[in-house]
Amino acid sequence: MKIGITCYPTYGGSGVVATELGIELAARGHDVHFITYQQPFRLTGREVGIHFHEVAVTTYPLFQYPPYDLALASRMAEVAEFYKLDLLHVHYAIPHSVCALLARQMLAARGVRLPFITTLHGTDITLVGQDPGYLPITKFGIEQSDGVTSISDDLKRSTERDFDVYGGLHGPIEVIHNFVNCDVYKPDEARRTELRPQYAAADEKLIIHLSNFRRVKRVGDVVEVFARIAKQVPARLMLIGDGPDRSIAEHLALSHGIEDRIHFLGKQDSVQDLLPLGDLLLMPSEMESFGLAALEGMACGVPCVATRVGGVPELVDHGANGLLYAVGDVEGMAAGAIEILTDRARLEALATAARKTAQDKFCTTRIIPQYEQYYARVSVQ
Repeated sequence: MKIGITCYPTYGGSGVVATELGIELAARGHDVHFITYQQPFRLTGREVGIHFHEVAVTTYPLFQYPPYDLALASRMAEVAEFYKLDLLHVHYAIPHSVCALLARQMLAARGVRLPFITTLHGTDITLVGQDPGYLPITKFGIEQSDGVTSISDDLKRSTERDFDVYGGLHGPIEVIHNFVNCDVYKPDEARRTELRPQYAAADEKLIIHLSNFRRVKRVGDVVEVFARIAKQVPARLMLIGDGPDRSIAEHLALSHGIEDRIHFLGKQDSVQDLLPLGDLLLMPSEMESFGLAALEGMACGVPCVATRVGGVPELVDHGANGLLYAVGDVEGMAAGAIEILTDRARLEALATAARKTAQDKFCTTRIIPQYEQYYARVSVQ
């Protein structure tokens, strides 16, 4: 199939999933066209079967805010017509679903059919979409989609409850979970032996946190939990990512006197090279519609201490492949982490179970065919 994909091309779960989906689809023989304002950060520009079409936004003195939405809709229609796309797949409802709707209507006026699928990722529903100024247009865009998917059962329920939306034009919301390539994200003893000494001594545990450092990720809680761990377990903390709350993490590290035990790595493109170095991943988020960072860590054999929110319990089974706590329960998360970090047999059992969960339920070999089947259904309706 010829598939157009639009996403936010920056760091964040929706952009990562959309990009990885495009890579996997191209590897399976599909022709994939990314349509957005810059090349998604996980693309090199050299992938076979993947094309990038930049959305250029012209600025005029008249426009206080450049009309990106209109430029995107126009570019969607141009690419779809020129390359004869079978469908558009837009990730994150705001504003992409409405842009796709405009593109569909533009082409319909010329006798060209362009169905589109909207994938809901989380804050487009739980935060942004519930803003009174955005809710009506978000609801309309979802309902006018030819197909709608959600990355978790929890997000599907939230959409139905908060928006009174139960699907698109041709059926109910379909849950297709996030995924990971288990051949790329995997335990790697050779890399661990080579790289781990840069970040932790042989007798130290390495704790990892991966996020965009936005307020909802509660990166301050990561530092608080680590400060308690470090009092009882020789350990280092690796922080992967960047964002508005990095300064909060730095301030807390200084106040606890542990700044020399924390590695601030900033944004990293190849996190699959870093995750296998860790012993434990911390994800104390206030909200996660799925928890992609946890899945990537689990696939690498790194169990997760996380919060019991959103779609995380669909991935992390407390006591079986990780640990779950209430939001803000810094003491509980620290105690749980210390308990497993000081029990080698249990830590290894959790790591094995985490990897098995990723392999059995969330590998690309299981999830990508679900998207292909959904595309086939929507494209003929």
